[in-house]
Amino acid sequence: MASLLPIESAAPRNRRSQQARVSWGAKVVTVGGDAPVRIQSMTNTDTVDGIGTAIQVKELALAGSEMVRITVNTPEAAAAVPRIREQLDRMGIEVPLIGDFHYNGHRLLTDFPDCAQALSKYRINPGNVGKGDKHDKQFGLMIEAALRWDKPVRIGVNWGSLDQELLASLMDENSRRTPPWELKPIMYEALISSALESARRATEIGMSANQIILSCKVSGVQDLVSVYRELARRCEHPLHLGLTEAGMGSKGTVASTAALAILLQEGIGDTIRVSLTPQPGESRTQEVTIACDILQALELRSFVPSVTACPGCGRTTSTTFQELTKSIEDFLRSQMPVWRGKYPGVEKLKVAVMGCIVNGPGESKHADIGISLPGTGEAPAAPVFIDGEKRMTLRGDAIAQEFQKIVENYVESRFGPVVAAAS
Repeated sequence: MASLLPIESAAPRNRRSQQARVSWGAKVVTVGGDAPVRIQSMTNTDTVDGIGTAIQVKELALAGSEMVRITVNTPEAAAAVPRIREQLDRMGIEVPLIGDFHYNGHRLLTDFPDCAQALSKYRINPGNVGKGDKHDKQFGLMIEAALRWDKPVRIGVNWGSLDQELLASLMDENSRRTPPWELKPIMYEALISSALESARRATEIGMSANQIILSCKVSGVQDLVSVYRELARRCEHPLHLGLTEAGMGSKGTVASTAALAILLQEGIGDTIRVSLTPQPGESRTQEVTIACDILQALELRSFVPSVTACPGCGRTTSTTFQELTKSIEDFLRSQMPVWRGKYPGVEKLKVAVMGCIVNGPGESKHADIGISLPGTGEAPAAPVFIDGEKRMTLRGDAIAQEFQKIVENYVESRFGPVVAAAS
């Protein structure tokens, strides 16, 4: 008989980065170090529309975004930022706001101190802070504003807006190599060098290294993996991950998941964003849901109870299990805003909704609570398993409602407060 060999855990390797703090009021979000991987998103409203922007920020925050970035591109937008912050505070939404600056950030942060103070973090793109002699001066003004108001910064490089002078310098240097590099490695090096050199300049001006977050965004999966592996090797700054312009629908979802999962599994990445192009009529919160699902699938974090459900086959021609699965998933998500505060740990609950006798009982036993619906031609009975044991069998037309109530009672009994017995 073959001996049993220990199986290595699939837990990701840890890359220990420095820890930054992004805060507003009593709300402090730690990034890097031992902190969990954080979720970030960005509004697509006109920031000048303060009410509309505040409403979308609230929606993103309630969906799970722990920081929300807003465009600050004009004097009118900068003037609206304090009003947006005030509106969020009135609604009880303490999520930190990040200002996204390009081209004129040095002027806006200087001319609108209320905006600079109301933001919790600044995003600076070194490729868009000025050219020639203006570059260092204007970059310096933004760092000085961050120092004045005690704000962290993300130095966010993007290969669609690379520092052209740096790229030209690297191309010249490459022409003297024997043999010269191909174009793609030069692009990688330009991205990484821009981020690291900008971080070095910021520390020279006086910023603490642990208040600098870096990102080097590209739109290709393999490109992102290659760039971040090298960036992680060469620095200890917290890193923000995300494909830029990931795309729409399944393409954007799959590409973002593929890229982020590889890097996160290797311990690379401290904050993430899924830059999904919303389909017409689709909520902006979809990108947050996908980010949450990625982290939960990798078992890095838990946000909502997970539902295991079979895909269906010829044994499950009925749509009952599909309808029950959707009903349970919708129910769990709708309850989480209340349950999160009332039942600590409920986000780790595992529920199974299975469609026939083949894998149904087994999967249901592996879950905290599960139901195995009858397949085509099987007896019209649905056994319910709780903590690995069969507890009851449901029959009739009200199985969905009965099972939902069973789940609700289970959550209350397992995660609710323990009531001391009367003496």
